[in-house]
Formats: sequence, structure tokens, C-alpha cells
Amino acid sequence: MRVVHNRSSHGVVSRAVGKRVVGTLGAVALAATLLSGCGDDQEPPAEADRTTSSPSESAPQESSPSPEPTASEPSEETEPSATPSESEGADEGSGQGDEDADGSGDDANDDAGSDEGKDDGKPDDKGNGKGGKDEPEKPDYIEYGESSARVGKLQQRLQDLGYFVTSVDKAYGGETQQAVFALQKAGGLYRDGVVGDATQAAADKGVVPKAQTSSGKVLEIDIDRQLVLAVENGKVVKVINASSGNGETYQAKGNTYTAYTPRGSFAVYREVNRMYASGLELGDMWRPKFFTGGIAVHGSASVPAFPASHGCVRVSNSAMDWIWDTWGAPSGTPVVVY
Repeated sequence: MRVVHNRSSHGVVSRAVGKRVVGTLGAVALAATLLSGCGDDQEPPAEADRTTSSPSESAPQESSPSPEPTASEPSEETEPSATPSESEGADEGSGQGDEDADGSGDDANDDAGSDEGKDDGKPDDKGNGKGGKDEPEKPDYIEYGESSARVGKLQQRLQDLGYFVTSVDKAYGGETQQAVFALQKAGGLYRDGVVGDATQAAADKGVVPKAQTSSGKVLEIDIDRQLVLAVENGKVVKVINASSGNGETYQAKGNTYTAYTPRGSFAVYREVNRMYASGLELGDMWRPKFFTGGIAVHGSASVPAFPASHGCVRVSNSAMDWIWDTWGAPSGTPVVVY
């Protein structure tokens, strides 16, 4: 039986909007508890640990697929990535077998058993051969793990729109999932990484977030939609999936902090071109660029579709490499968080 995956936009936007409450809650707690989110416990000198040499340590493995839970959870900066999304198919197939159930006894009195066990190989009313030799029909949606020409077409479209995709290899892996997350966030859709009707329509329509700045080279961080935008003179040149502070309180070195990412206008004041250990012992950060206190944009092996950090802004390791090696964002680069 053909299973159709249809993610409509009704009720979906509200789920995504629900995530935005986290930033507001964190803002209330900030006045009393915020020192620094995931880096040092005090603002380090601007010249400390800065280097322009190539990274001396390799980045950790990129994340495997990470489904969105119903509520945000506190997590370390090095939390393990989640397993591939299991929501697809599990709730879609609850009615499976309905088509086969009706009419099951229609021919009970018509030559019962006369043709029992026979198979003439003719297709049934669903177009499938009774001999079971036909391939199962491909689902209407695209999800993690698929390798096909249509995945390559999706990757090319995302790349053309500016979403962070480095390779059009026709394989739906972690990098493609990150780009799909970003597209779904930009379109206000459910963030499950599954390309159903609504997500495909967003790609076809060319949904891309708009920049909030109009001049210069700026790293914009959209807290509400959990996105990082590389912007040049008002034009978005790259859209990157991100995960910021989850609004939870946590303990570190005997003190209580709030996992909050502050909004405002800042600038990169310190950058560390290697794996960097948090001063609050909250985990490692790949090639961080600090823009206020101990808060940085940094690479991580785990970048879910929802707020999950201690205050820093996580992007994938490959996206952080792009920011360093291709786009630049040296010290002094404006960082606007909204």
C-alpha cells in the first residue's frame, strides 16, 4: 500500500513558534544569573589564545540526524548526536491494511476454494503483481538516508538558494539534513528534516530569510528561527542551521548560570583557531569566534533543530570551517543577534 507523507503547514507554524518562547524566558533570568554562557567565566583579554595558523586538532565527527523533541532539553556542548528521525512512517501507517480489509468476504460463496492457491500473475487493483515481484513504491517524501537523483536535485536547489550545502552527491546525509532544518525554520515549518509537500513547496518557492542589516559584512544570528546568516551589504549569502541557549539553568564550578544567548549588536573580539575547551568545563568548541563575554559562534558535532546550548551559538563543524576559511569573519566583524 502506498504511504503518503504529507506535512501540512496547519498547526505546524505554532509548533515552531512555541520554540521561540525559550529566548524570552532566558531574557528574564539573565539579569540575575548570566555571567557567560558556554565559554570562560570572565571575559578574556582580546589577545589571548589567538592564532592564525591552521587548526592543530581535527574537528569531531559531524552529527547524525537529530529529530526535534517535544520540549527542549539541557545538553552539554559535546552532547552526542541523536539517531535518525523515527517519526516518519510510524504515525503515518496507523491505517495500514484498511484497503485490504474491506470486501474480504465478498466471494465467500462464489466457487469457494476453486482457485485457492492459484496465482495468475496479473496485477491487482493497486497495480501490483500478485506474485510479489514488483519493487515497493517509493514514498512521496524524502528523508535521511535516501540516495537518489531527487535528493541531488534537492541539494542543488538548496545550494542555489544559499543554504549551506557543500556537495551535491545525491545522498541525504547530515549536511543535507542541516540545510533542510534551516529551510524549514525559514519557512516556519515543522523542523523534522523530512521533505514532504510543504517543505518541497518552500524549496520550489525559494524561501530564504531576509537580512536585518543593510551594509557591510555582518554575521546575523536569528534567535527566534535558530539560524545564522552570513550577510554582505544587505544580501544573505549563506543560511546556516544553528542552535543557541535553551533557557535552562545549570551548575558550573559551584555557580548557577542561565543558558541564554543575549540579543544586541556586538563584534568578533577573539577567535581561537583550534578545538577550545570551555572555561566553565562545559565541553569543547570547534574554532570559536567570541563576540561577547564567553559567548561564541562555534562548530559542534551536535546541532539539533531546537535551542540546546549553554548560551553559545552552535553550527556544524563544516559550516564553521566555511566561516573561517572561505567567508572570513575576522576580529572586528559585526555580529547582530535578534
